[in-house]
Amino acid sequence: MKRREFLKSAGVGLAASTAVAAPAIAQSMPETKWRMATSWPKSLDTLYGGCEYFGKRIAEMTDNKFQIQVFAAGEIVPGLQVLDAVQNGTVEIGNTACYYYAGKDAALTFGTALPFGLNTRQMNAWLRFGDGEALMNELLAKFNVIGFAAGNTGAQMGGFFRKEIKTVDDMKGLKMRIGGSVGGRVISRVGVVPQQLAAGDIYPALEKGTIDAAEWVGPYDDEKLGFVKVAQYYYYPGWWEGCGQGHNMINLDKWKELPKAYKSAIEVASGETWGWVVGKYDYVNAPALKKLISQGAILRAFPQPVLEACYKASQELYAELSKDNPMFKKLYDSLLAFRGDSLAWNQVAELGFDAFMMRMRTRT
Repeated sequence: MKRREFLKSAGVGLAASTAVAAPAIAQSMPETKWRMATSWPKSLDTLYGGCEYFGKRIAEMTDNKFQIQVFAAGEIVPGLQVLDAVQNGTVEIGNTACYYYAGKDAALTFGTALPFGLNTRQMNAWLRFGDGEALMNELLAKFNVIGFAAGNTGAQMGGFFRKEIKTVDDMKGLKMRIGGSVGGRVISRVGVVPQQLAAGDIYPALEKGTIDAAEWVGPYDDEKLGFVKVAQYYYYPGWWEGCGQGHNMINLDKWKELPKAYKSAIEVASGETWGWVVGKYDYVNAPALKKLISQGAILRAFPQPVLEACYKASQELYAELSKDNPMFKKLYDSLLAFRGDSLAWNQVAELGFDAFMMRMRTRT
């Protein structure tokens, strides 16, 4: 065969193979547009910003074929109705905190934070390598949802209080905004009246005196929300949230329709978002705390008797919930088995290193 004829026939063959391959590629990468409802106002540029980062990464990984438009709390549904919107198909995906919906099933609190539960790294380990993610998705399937961890706040602050807390008696009668109904049920046992409010509703309630105290996340967000203007005592730690785990919740029917490549993109981008959010909080909280103190925040640790009273109340509540809710017991048993060994290990290396470095900080 002459060279010119060979090239001509090869070109025809290549064109034919391309014609066959193109539809297959197109089918595996369809144009898909989803809407994401979130529980966060746009002003919270770490929680809401993490959602924007997630959407951006999905688009980049799919050559813009899969696009997810992000909406702030209230733009499609109120911030505390995201699970409902995903469940009924109003939106395909949402970013929220599972414990907002613990009124539907107390076991949902494990998806965000169990009071006196896990810290950030423990939560990551338990979800990814323990039973956590599988058990949570067993639970979420009841709501026609599948979820993936996407963002974590780190250990949270105990919040801003109008008055100083010296004893357990000082907690009695306080009206306090606290995330998650299980944390609220714990503090109610020491006399606090819990309130669950979305981020944008907290400041007006604190300013008007409708509530006496409020917790949100930590210094960076708390400074943005302006709590120090109306309450000065800033308590730590937020024992109800040794970490604040966020989730991407996806309508299960929509999830099943996705090509495998898009499912993988969601899982990968959710994991990247997890690191993006916790990394940013770790970077910005320290200077924000200094700023709050300069604005008049009075930093206080919860007194040991208060912590111990709340811990005792939490153990009593978990025993009761475990009797009545098989899924709560299943998750609690899994978490406890992991946490015991994890704390023993962290006490050896992590605590030893951190304690030494913190002592050295005061000498320089």
